[in-house]
Amino acid sequence: MGNHFNKIAILGRDGDPRVAELMTALAAHLPKTGVEVLAADTLSLNLQVTRVAESALADQADLFIAIGGDGTMLYAGNLARDKGVPLLGINRGRLGFLADVTPDEMLDSVDHVLAGNFSRESRLLLEARLIRADGEEITAVALNDVVLQRRKTGRMVDFETRVAGRYVNTHSGDGLIVATPTGSTAYALSCGGPIIEPQLDAVVIVPVCPHTLTDRPIVIPASQAIEVRLLKRDDTNAEISVDGHSIGAIHPKDRLLIGPASSRITLIHPPGYDFYGVLRSKLYWGQDSRIRNDDARTE
Repeated sequence: MGNHFNKIAILGRDGDPRVAELMTALAAHLPKTGVEVLAADTLSLNLQVTRVAESALADQADLFIAIGGDGTMLYAGNLARDKGVPLLGINRGRLGFLADVTPDEMLDSVDHVLAGNFSRESRLLLEARLIRADGEEITAVALNDVVLQRRKTGRMVDFETRVAGRYVNTHSGDGLIVATPTGSTAYALSCGGPIIEPQLDAVVIVPVCPHTLTDRPIVIPASQAIEVRLLKRDDTNAEISVDGHSIGAIHPKDRLLIGPASSRITLIHPPGYDFYGVLRSKLYWGQDSRIRNDDARTE
């Protein structure tokens, strides 16, 4: 019986020795199972794999394996999304909510996936459209979040939000986060936002350091379009970032429109994956923090 996946692309920051070690191990293991291994032609490691232009990996691969942290997963997801290539994450980062396979489990987990013993999970993507007053439009897709943030100023920014055409609030503060369920455990969480179960088609709108303490996060259906406008204020400077990458400044006469993207990301999970188990592991739920701190001091 053949493998469930036959052409697998491996991605990671090969300048990190820990990532390079796992990429080397995968490149040696996968061909033994009958899999053709693909890698970007810019990869610096000397691996016996098929080299492909990075932009063409999704055209040839039927699975991406990303090794690293959530930043690597976001990058791989950006390459994979338009072609619908599923994504498996090996965690070599720090917190790692997206990449859930540990290095020790890597080869066994990959073998399970090749045998068809895995689950698929579809994750929501957001499309951000920054529409300038002169008609210029900048579009980007987010797996984590779309953020309005103040730039090069110590002053607060004032902005207005609407949901499904209805006025919600006028905010003052450092900015605003619109996050998917995937992004609810990222920047939004650090700003007091809730954790959203990944299967929900919902987004959370989270003010960043609001001037008014009653300006609270709100969860809405992903289908409802969000519009954000920057209000005119002296020395106001703000920009829009999508998954941590700036797409440009926003000005008082511009409009930021956010809604569900037409595509989604498919994550592959080996047997035993449990979202709540990931939360317990990463956030130390159910553990005595005093014991964990004592352990850390003795290492």
